[in-house]
Amino acid sequence: MASIYTKRLTKELKDLNKNPPEGVIIEEADNLKSWRLCLIGAAGTIYEGEKFKLEFRFPPQYPLEAPEVIFIQPYVPVHPQIYSNGHICLNILYKDWSPVQTVAHVCLSIISMISSCTKKELPPDNDLYVKSASTSPKKTSWAFHDDTV
Repeated sequence: MASIYTKRLTKELKDLNKNPPEGVIIEEADNLKSWRLCLIGAAGTIYEGEKFKLEFRFPPQYPLEAPEVIFIQPYVPVHPQIYSNGHICLNILYKDWSPVQTVAHVCLSIISMISSCTKKELPPDNDLYVKSASTSPKKTSWAFHDDTV
């Protein structure tokens, strides 16, 4: 019998292929452990038409546990909540994860976060964070304090 993990990711991939959210393109999803997607900056934003690449790494406990989601260099947007190493400071990827969320929901949340930004700048602590961060953003103790960008 297929696991929840297998059933869920198979369904999500089918849905993404059939009806992807605007600005989301599947680049590689050959297995259930890791997918690569392209996000295209929304029209009318400072990122309009720019292409960014995301990697989703799914733990065996998915969807009960959040996927690890990072931007792939050099396709990382310059944004106050995205570090130059590709780590994303977004609460739904960590403390506010819910199994009802899908890859499509996460992509839409990231596109929304990017679209609402009015100034391309790195997080104020980017250099220190990148120097000391683990390769996995899930090992970071995130402080979610700025939801204005």
